[in-house]
Amino acid sequence: MEQHYFNINDAGLNIRCKLYSEGRGDVKTLVIFGHGFGGHKDNRAAERFAKHVLEKNHGVALLTFNWPCHGDDVRKTLRLFDCDAYLSAVLSWAKARYPDARLFGYATSFGGYLFLKYISEHGDPFLKTALRCPAVVLYDVIFGSIMTDAERERIRKGKPVSVGFDRKVEIDKAFLDSVREADIAGRDFLPYADDLFILHGTADEIVPFDAVKAFAENNVIDFEPIENADHRFRSPEKTDLATAKICAFFGLR
Repeated sequence: MEQHYFNINDAGLNIRCKLYSEGRGDVKTLVIFGHGFGGHKDNRAAERFAKHVLEKNHGVALLTFNWPCHGDDVRKTLRLFDCDAYLSAVLSWAKARYPDARLFGYATSFGGYLFLKYISEHGDPFLKTALRCPAVVLYDVIFGSIMTDAERERIRKGKPVSVGFDRKVEIDKAFLDSVREADIAGRDFLPYADDLFILHGTADEIVPFDAVKAFAENNVIDFEPIENADHRFRSPEKTDLATAKICAFFGLR
């Protein structure tokens, strides 16, 4: 498995990307991976998934990239419209580089929210999309689960705060207001339901299991609970189980 780092420079954007491939140009299937809040393109879940699909399937590649303000991205202030622009640019690059490839989407948590938002606003660019623990109630997740009382108080006073996991991300009231307005859980995804698949750990401590289950049921999206899996799927066995189910959904081994 080869790993190639590169940047997508488009319309003033500088998007840091990573491509997992067999090292040949005959890519017939490309999976675009969207990491979670505070994550980055060197995400362990992406690497583990790439290793599995490349070992068992020929002509497959996986592309992951940094969301704005994540990893080694140079932006300082997180905005939803920048996230949308990044995903648009990545999709444009993928279609130009591999015009005949099947395009699949796989995203976790915050990335799942952003993929769903993009689909709702622009139509579905993917043949199929798998979402692991998507943060469909992102405002509640960030403001209620991730932030501390002190950070919430700073936001109420109009001050920015730095929150997150692998890298702290600066957010402010304007970002949180835009998230609250972009209520993914309240949008209609019935037209896309057949091409969506959601997995969620029953022991998720960040994104409420019941909220995501209700979202899937309301939109008739295939929903797979993973017993005792936490938000980040720290158990290799749970990760491998999720990988197998996603590959089956994509029609891969």
